[in-house]
Amino acid sequence: MRVNTPGEADVFTTATGAMTSLATPSRGTSEVSAWTVHMPAHSRGPLHSVDREQVWLPLSGTLTIEVDGEDRSVAPGQAAILPAGEPRQIRTGEEAAEVVVCMANHCLATVTATGEVRQVPWTE
Repeated sequence: MRVNTPGEADVFTTATGAMTSLATPSRGTSEVSAWTVHMPAHSRGPLHSVDREQVWLPLSGTLTIEVDGEDRSVAPGQAAILPAGEPRQIRTGEEAAEVVVCMANHCLATVTATGEVRQVPWTE
């Protein structure tokens, strides 16, 4: 068994929020990655797709997640299961959100507006 305690090098900040790696291949996993997401109030992530199924588990705050043109609210105590390859956009409302996200290792994300494909560093 291994217990990981994130440090400064495990935090990745974007225009939308901060992702903190918890369990990834570089931190000892062979199959699954997990990280936390902090999104401030009134945040809107880019419309993008990911080539792996993801599970989003809000700890605080409520998210609005758009998948395939449909908005769904996800609150603490619920799990959002996002299918691989489906464009999605994640937003917060009046309050910030803290979320745990889990998925299979080694994903690629595609930004819908530009078609740019990128690795997701907080999952490596």
